[in-house]
Amino acid sequence: MSGKKDGSHYKLKAMCCGKTLEDTGTLLSCPDCSEPHFLRADYAAVKLEAGPLEEGLYRFSDWLPIQRELKGSASPVTYKSEALAAELGLENLWITFNGWWPAKGAAMKTGTFKECEAYSVCARIPDHTGKVLVVASAGNTARAFIRVCSENNIPLVVVVPEDNLNALWSDEGRADCVKIVASASGSDYFDAIALSNKVCSGEQFYPEGGAKNPARRDGMGTTVLSAATEMGRLPDYYFQAVGSGTGAIAAWEAALRLEADGSYGANTMKLMVSQNEPFQIIYDSWKADSRPLVELDDDAAREQAHIINAKVLSNRKPPYSLPGGLYDALKATGGDVILADNEEAASAGALFLEKEGIDISPAAAVAVASLVKAVKAGRVETDAAIMLNITGGGMELFKKEHTTGPSKADLVFSADADAADVIEQVGKLF
Repeated sequence: MSGKKDGSHYKLKAMCCGKTLEDTGTLLSCPDCSEPHFLRADYAAVKLEAGPLEEGLYRFSDWLPIQRELKGSASPVTYKSEALAAELGLENLWITFNGWWPAKGAAMKTGTFKECEAYSVCARIPDHTGKVLVVASAGNTARAFIRVCSENNIPLVVVVPEDNLNALWSDEGRADCVKIVASASGSDYFDAIALSNKVCSGEQFYPEGGAKNPARRDGMGTTVLSAATEMGRLPDYYFQAVGSGTGAIAAWEAALRLEADGSYGANTMKLMVSQNEPFQIIYDSWKADSRPLVELDDDAAREQAHIINAKVLSNRKPPYSLPGGLYDALKATGGDVILADNEEAASAGALFLEKEGIDISPAAAVAVASLVKAVKAGRVETDAAIMLNITGGGMELFKKEHTTGPSKADLVFSADADAADVIEQVGKLF
């Protein structure tokens, strides 16, 4: 890592037209392109210089599109598995752990890799914009942004399904500049996104942007940077459970940068992503070899979202189809999508706790289950270099060591709430 960053170490490239753009800190698309597309950060540093673990997420600041550094961040931690690897008969299994596990040096207090995106996104935003950041979430992202924005006094509205409020636990509460808005009980993540769009139609607010925000993707891509710098090479396989697939897209983009670096070997990394059955729109679309997402009835999607234990994996409109999205990432890497149901995931989570000694989130358990199934099916070589991205863990340990409490919504809206009324009511919170 070469010094603190002020935004001069990168520019943005529009993947639609190839134009190079100066970043405003909140730019999400090329002003000259109307088709859906990504902006990708183009860094001055071709070779990655990672700092020590003590620098938190910003140890990878050479490859983060940030304009400042915030307090409180932590880095993903990668280590070579022994017990789980032996159980599965794997010789070269590496676990990238995102969460709370002080014995391993993992210090994410929200227990999720969503901190990687939150500390990156918020550090990209210029100080004192005069507006309020809006983030839609199924739970984990909201919990991470609440902590980051509370610690760093960044005005924020998080929008979540009311039924997922239990995911917004905290040991420190939240600052007055952070507000929680919920879509009424019975809604899902897609409904929360729709509500957040209504909020963002007010001039006082601006959207975080989800997968379209290059800071979100590159923040999540630090999981692969952690793995590669620890392994000394790129993995052959990358296992992760996905809801939107943004983390897998980020992993692909990070692998492309590491390949260009030249220090980590050939880029043979296959994306092996998984979904929690029966919420499987990505799986169904991929198995149909369809770039457009297959049709999914709204009521059926809400029912499926309530069935699965990994609630955060329930995105009805993932960034799958657009150029540079998950479909392209899977095609480019020769990857695949695997299903795991609640029972398989619970069994895999218990196995991870037994063998590795730490609790993991339901979403991470889906990823472990997909690895178990792939091994049993002979789909990965026993000597392959495998990266298992544990996207959340140590939450039970954290709660044992800290006093935590729930969060309550400041406002709750029905799905048919009038946009003008939403803007007015949310605006009065600030």
